[in-house]
Amino acid sequence: MKSLKGLRGKAIRILVRSTNWIGDAVMTTPAMAALRAFFPAARITVAANPSVAELFSPHPSCDEVIVLDKQRAHQGLQGLFRFSRILNRERFDLALLFQNALEAGILAWLARIPIRAGYSTDGRGFLLTHRVPVGRAERAMHHTAYYLHMLKSLGIEGGNGRLCLTCTASERAWAQSVLGEDFWVAINPGATYGSAKRWFPDRFARVASTLAGKTGAGILLVGGATERAIGAEIEKAVNGRVLNLMGETSVRQLMALLEKCRLLITNDSGPMHVAAALGIPLVALFGPTDHTTTSPLADNWRLVRKPAECAPCLKRTCPTDHRCMEAIGPDDVLQAVKDLMGLDLAT
Repeated sequence: MKSLKGLRGKAIRILVRSTNWIGDAVMTTPAMAALRAFFPAARITVAANPSVAELFSPHPSCDEVIVLDKQRAHQGLQGLFRFSRILNRERFDLALLFQNALEAGILAWLARIPIRAGYSTDGRGFLLTHRVPVGRAERAMHHTAYYLHMLKSLGIEGGNGRLCLTCTASERAWAQSVLGEDFWVAINPGATYGSAKRWFPDRFARVASTLAGKTGAGILLVGGATERAIGAEIEKAVNGRVLNLMGETSVRQLMALLEKCRLLITNDSGPMHVAAALGIPLVALFGPTDHTTTSPLADNWRLVRKPAECAPCLKRTCPTDHRCMEAIGPDDVLQAVKDLMGLDLAT
């Protein structure tokens, strides 16, 4: 396999095609740090969809973000060619493709980037100058290790291997104006990938009511605009103070709010990884997804999961009785909170 070690120390221009999901993008940040450490003189640009672009605007491991908006300006085949021309004008020396899709390889090729490196997935190997093979071992890796392995295979190493996101001073000041100095517990009851990953609103509400009653915590509901109905159901059922901001924040505002919270209780989703990168204690509920590959890379968290013969199925919607999530009760989550935080939640 060709190595990129010969480029080390050179002031080159690097394009990173990020992944399309917020959680996956957060899990690329150790690889981004390795890239920055290996190429300290390089200019590193991230190409990402609008939501993921916010994670890196700003970020210590990149210098610039270019937004790829496939819903508007870069929609369809014409939009792909339009975006490739934008990249071509930047005169990148190297493209590193964290996104596994064929489209990422086509885009780098159309942009005439001379060195194009990434995993040889989705039939795109012929478009890459530096191909990293993917086998059973790579597919079984935790996602953070998967991206680091790709770089290591290309001769690129460095960084501390930890997730990283940063909030600005103005973002922290805004979150302070919203939440003040009170004790807040954030709850993320949604999951964009599909309903199979979601625990049940009434059970989230029971956990939230207990925490509010026993600790005096305010309950902050976070999530996307498509999940507003879930938030409204929980807000109505909670006995305690609730601030429902589901669908009301940008990605960066979500980051700043989570940084102010003492705890996050969440399904396996993007905000889970955001909290892990910010060092926020969290309790994560896993059902149909594989915790060995997508669990939060953090020290201060607890897993809540019940074994089921059909899990992990990785399906967006459950075709049967949702037993992996049905088996998790409010007491399981409260016990995890108690173990993690040392809170007195005795009834």
